[in-house]
Amino acid sequence: MEVLRVEHLSKIYGAGENQIHALHDISFSVEDGQFLAIIGPSGSGKSTLLHILGGVDRPSSGEVYLNGQDVFAQSEEQLAIFRRRQVGLIYQFYNLIPVLNVTENITLPVLLDGREINQEHLNDLLDTLNLRGREKHLPSQLSGGQQQRVSIGRALMNAPAVVLADEPTGNLDSKNSQEIIELLKSSNRKYGQTLIVITHDENIALQADRIIAIEDGRIVRDEVVR
Repeated sequence: MEVLRVEHLSKIYGAGENQIHALHDISFSVEDGQFLAIIGPSGSGKSTLLHILGGVDRPSSGEVYLNGQDVFAQSEEQLAIFRRRQVGLIYQFYNLIPVLNVTENITLPVLLDGREINQEHLNDLLDTLNLRGREKHLPSQLSGGQQQRVSIGRALMNAPAVVLADEPTGNLDSKNSQEIIELLKSSNRKYGQTLIVITHDENIALQADRIIAIEDGRIVRDEVVR
């Protein structure tokens, strides 16, 4: 079943002679539960695409549909709720709140929504991410790999329709990088959530179900790996 559809997406920054075409007429769809890797060199437009998919940035033209909903037909207030409830975002530099402990950082999207924390789901995430015993630790008391695990927990806490990871291993050594990818893969299988990872690493991409390659803002390859 289709969960995400992108139709003729373009993004232009600037105007006149200073225009930069970050994305050119991008179209594709993603099946529910699929692990998709989007690869490309620096400046290819892959991070711009991810930010648009997550409702963080708006396209210059084109549409994005998540579970049949036109994402950018929403108001800014509706988009903020959409980002909290429907999208899990994981960044290279973790983006944790330094004064909040592990549990508080993971549950932040739920608390911002004014909703009750599902303690069973939280406990399951802490176990899955191997963070049990570190619930009260601040980010400064954690290793880089542990901080990225917390950011993954935060992205999964609201059980979003799609999880978007922007170079999630870019700030980690090779051992921690593979551990994080394995965690994302196991979470993808366990929770059945669609996973889209932006990466420049072909080895990481080859672990996905499907690869889309982008160059100069255009899709140049779209293939099923497994």
